[in-house]
Amino acid sequence: MTTNLSIEFFPPQSAEGADKLRLVRQRLAVLKPEFFSVTFGAGGSTQERTFETVFDIQREGHPAAPHLSCIGSTRPYIREILERYRAAGIRRIVALRGDLPSGVGTPGELRYANELVEFIRAETGGHFHIEVAAYPEYHPQAKSPRDDLLAFKRKVDAGADSAITQYFYNIDAYLHFRDECAALGVDVPIVPGIMPIVSFSKLARFSDACGAELPRWMRRKFEAFGDDSDSIKAFGLDVVSQLCEKLIAAGAPGLHFYSMNQASATLAICERLGIGG
Repeated sequence: MTTNLSIEFFPPQSAEGADKLRLVRQRLAVLKPEFFSVTFGAGGSTQERTFETVFDIQREGHPAAPHLSCIGSTRPYIREILERYRAAGIRRIVALRGDLPSGVGTPGELRYANELVEFIRAETGGHFHIEVAAYPEYHPQAKSPRDDLLAFKRKVDAGADSAITQYFYNIDAYLHFRDECAALGVDVPIVPGIMPIVSFSKLARFSDACGAELPRWMRRKFEAFGDDSDSIKAFGLDVVSQLCEKLIAAGAPGLHFYSMNQASATLAICERLGIGG
């Protein structure tokens, strides 16, 4: 059985970084991902670099899926971006609310991701396949799990085609979320986001900031390795590969890898799973 793969990058901050990312893409292209996605900084912080990276990917012959966040922006500007992508032959967009940049006091004309999805549909019809975000462990700013589920349903009702989750390491969180969505009548594919583990200290900081749970048994094990980076990588490979195996067995519609602009960990996991390429 074929497992659909997609891989996410962030825009490099320099010409040297762009060159390195091209080499990373060349290595990852052997997996034949369905698309490469590229994150998007709200309020102009990384927008031009997002465009450059997206168009690089497209020129290389790979499907690109730019992230588009609406917070702090305007309808005319978003319309301009959509036209730019449509003219370049982009057919998939990851539609997000995004975070309000520091120093920006107003949320803009579109405050929530469902409003952005609705706007994209109104402006472009069925041209774009629209991905949205999902949170199996619930969005850290959600008032309650129920509120978060209903917010996700609103995005789907507005016209989203599929969803990519925040990363997680507890498969029960994903399966429970999927069941709850089905009970609400939400039937779009919900693709689990996969975060390979290379550095535990970075992962712990990132997870604490974004609300992704690191199970206690994992934390204790990683902490026991101290500065032994080889053991950390080996254990991380085991943990994430086993998670992916369970997700595939449970019928997950694909795997979306948060590559952090690196190739080796994603390639190692896919080799372990015998998928891609």
